[in-house]
Amino acid sequence: MSHDDTVPVGPPDARQTPRFAGPDTFARLPRMSDVPSASVALVGIPFDAGVSYRPGARFGPGGIRAGSKLLRPYHPFLDVEPWNVHQVVDAGDIDCNPFDIPAAVGAVERAATELLGQVDRIITLGGDHTMSLPLLRAHAAKHGPISLVHFDAHLDTWDTYFDMPYTHGTPFRRAVEEGVLALGTSAHVGTRGPLYSTGDMEQDRDLGFATVTTMEVAERGVGDAIDRVLERVGDRPVYLSVDIDVLDPAHAPGTGTPEPGGLTTRELQQILRGLAGNATIVGADVMEVAPAYDHAELTTIAAANVAYEFLGLFAG
Repeated sequence: MSHDDTVPVGPPDARQTPRFAGPDTFARLPRMSDVPSASVALVGIPFDAGVSYRPGARFGPGGIRAGSKLLRPYHPFLDVEPWNVHQVVDAGDIDCNPFDIPAAVGAVERAATELLGQVDRIITLGGDHTMSLPLLRAHAAKHGPISLVHFDAHLDTWDTYFDMPYTHGTPFRRAVEEGVLALGTSAHVGTRGPLYSTGDMEQDRDLGFATVTTMEVAERGVGDAIDRVLERVGDRPVYLSVDIDVLDPAHAPGTGTPEPGGLTTRELQQILRGLAGNATIVGADVMEVAPAYDHAELTTIAAANVAYEFLGLFAG
């Protein structure tokens, strides 16, 4: 239940108000200002100044919200009703400077910290992956150093891009350097594609990451990937970060740096569901959704369903 044990307020009944009508919030859930308290908040970060290839993720939160209109209240695979167990709200978007990356990073950290003082957990809709760094800072301030499960085609542990320390390819190196992550307890899932040098993987391992590649998921199966992730994080607080490009471009073309050979939407769902009841998940994000490159809402619907899986995990 919600903080004050009142019956949670949910979206309009889709059998009475069509899903293409009603509020433009995530899954048509109430806004944070519409309820006295909440346990889980979804929040957007419309920011993409940290990208290195195609821009457009600033429109990701709006696209994900549009894709979420298809969602229904009961998750049969996890046997939960995500927004009936406790109060879930849409907290709107975080205001951040589109021209100054360090200023935007600071604004997101402050906003996320404030929001975590009001709710138990937040799910962030991105926006580019630069902003996972301030989100991790805010969660570590609440829970201590945390374990990261990072679903992405790319490592995002490079040192700088064009001598800039804060970009969408550097957030998790900064997180390690700042002591935000518990060393030796984090993992990348779904990595693939070419790298900049032969030393990229070695440097990543030196930072304390393990890797489950897309090819390993294909060869060993989803169950093996789940087991490896759970062994890695143990009983520590876990943050889930999903770059939508972890999915193959056939499943999610609307992103800034697509890589062939990715996970299917079903494989990603299976891995996330495999964490239910087995990992202490304290927060999550889904990033790098760029609707301008999408087709038939494939990417925004996939991203909305990733956020729905997060809600299911939080409700379990």
